[in-house]
Amino acid sequence: MAGRPMPDGSATTAAIRKVGLAVAVGMALHAIYVAYFGGWEPSIHRAAALFACIVIVTLTAPLATLQPNHPRLLRGLYWLIDLGILAVSGYACWRFVGAIDDIENLVASFSLWDQLSALLAILALLELTRRSFGLVLAAVGAVSLAYCLFGADLPWVFRHSGFTLEQSMEIIWYGFQGVFGLPTGIVLSLIFIFIVFGALLEGTGAGEALIRIAFAATGRTRGGPAHAAIVASGLFGTTSGSVTANVVGTGVVTIPLIKRRGFHGAFAGAVEAAASSGGQIMPPVMGAAAFLMTDLTGIPYLTICAAALIPALFYYGSLFVAVGLEARRLGIEPIPPSERQRLSRDDIVKSMMVFGPVALILLTLALGRSPAMAGFWATVSTVAIALVLNPELRQRPQRLLEALARGGVAGAKIMMAVGAIGIMLAVLNLTGIGLKFATEIAHLGTTSLFTALVLAALSCLVLGMGMPTLPAYLIIVLVLGPAIKLLGLPTLAVHLFVFYFGVLSALTPPVALAAIAAAPIADANPMRTAVVAVALAFVGFIIPFVFVYEPSLLLVLDFDPTAFAWVALRLVLAVWLLSTAFVGFEAAELRWWSRLARVVAGFGLILTVPELQIAGLVLAVLLLVADRFAARRQAAAATEH
Repeated sequence: MAGRPMPDGSATTAAIRKVGLAVAVGMALHAIYVAYFGGWEPSIHRAAALFACIVIVTLTAPLATLQPNHPRLLRGLYWLIDLGILAVSGYACWRFVGAIDDIENLVASFSLWDQLSALLAILALLELTRRSFGLVLAAVGAVSLAYCLFGADLPWVFRHSGFTLEQSMEIIWYGFQGVFGLPTGIVLSLIFIFIVFGALLEGTGAGEALIRIAFAATGRTRGGPAHAAIVASGLFGTTSGSVTANVVGTGVVTIPLIKRRGFHGAFAGAVEAAASSGGQIMPPVMGAAAFLMTDLTGIPYLTICAAALIPALFYYGSLFVAVGLEARRLGIEPIPPSERQRLSRDDIVKSMMVFGPVALILLTLALGRSPAMAGFWATVSTVAIALVLNPELRQRPQRLLEALARGGVAGAKIMMAVGAIGIMLAVLNLTGIGLKFATEIAHLGTTSLFTALVLAALSCLVLGMGMPTLPAYLIIVLVLGPAIKLLGLPTLAVHLFVFYFGVLSALTPPVALAAIAAAPIADANPMRTAVVAVALAFVGFIIPFVFVYEPSLLLVLDFDPTAFAWVALRLVLAVWLLSTAFVGFEAAELRWWSRLARVVAGFGLILTVPELQIAGLVLAVLLLVADRFAARRQAAAATEH
């Protein structure tokens, strides 16, 4: 009796987890199949895939194992809850498939049990979302559901006409406007394959080669490992749809080395968090968001890549500048030549494990094939190239299964998030509050476009909290996109605007997922790390406003070479001025009035008023010249002493 494992014992839990991982491998292979051959009939495909993802998340993260210190009786209850989640979700998915024809013919009626099972399945979905991504997104879904059911009792503009349980469940569950709506279809047909692609890239050892290349490329700079973290995270982050995975994957190598060079822990974690977040805005893959944007807007993929390139380079350029200035302020010198990373022939060859599949994505899309097909060939080529170039993978091919399992689990978690987003979208459509919000922003935009954009940006940061990039972008663009579009802005500028702030929500407190992932590695306070990360990424909060008012920066919207050169010059100067002001150092320590004047000049350069731009330019030149002379005088005085 003593040797028999309890229901929550390690042997039973391990066996259950293996079943979940086996299903995850199946979902990863299913994503590869769908990318090449296409999906099934939508109702069957979405219901079956959602249930498979529910099985994966439930079995790989059982409630009992998340609360191991609770009393035995409670842990037994947790297993019953998980069993109930599987049972009610399976039944509700089956009923969805059975009722879809009647729903489309407008003759559907639902028994009380159908309504209750759908409600329980929605609650189960929210619980699994909580397990996957924490409380924030689950709470958003729960509040949306509560608003739909009880909003008729609220005061003022929040009150709606009231909906029965049957009406609510018909929209949220039994139809294509809620849980099984457009976001779920997009994940299955397009996003899942790129999640698997990113997992395979990581599992085949491609990330290790990228990190070595980054260290070799930045060995001569003062920032050293900090600059290497920026390069590595930018290269790896563009192929990864998960900011936190990027932080952990590269941060375990880069953050300790950054600290060893003399940077403090919060700064080391912040550099990794800001750089990993920026990987999502870097073409050509943009964490798969480029393909999602193509699907939502109909704009060609290469056009989106071209538009995203210059803003992304400015973002990473500002990170490079900030790190270099901080290194100078701390007196950190470049790494001695004898200690610098040197690239071997093997490193260069292994880099093809990343650059080969990315090149194949570009080639496939240039030939006019779909983004899903590009994801298919990238995934297949990743495995083929890695098997040829990486002997460790040939010796241990089970790493491929492990990578497929990780991809399946990551995709299943994304499906939970997208299901929760579907709840919110259904409620917004049913109650009309989404239209009210869009109308208010559009009305505000008639009096002040800037105020409307600031409100939209803050809304993006709130809506994106606690979510991975792709679900964050989806919910933001589906909720706020129509509102911003009513302001008369180009579609591409709108999508890039909301996407930027969705990405940056990973850095902003109080949730700050990227900073929270980096802080334990850096042995730093998470909130301090988040604050430093926001300061480092400050230019990223400005750039979206710049390309909305100066579309030439996107290269493909009203491009004018003269206008592009003028805005690029102003932005370069603004980046330098704001970076030096925040760090408090240029060639020497800056006085408080100089820092304040640099902030004023930097913002003057990026405002849309020509007179302020010229004034900012003149002030910038005066400040740079004055501080350069001051630094020389300080150096001469120090030499004399």
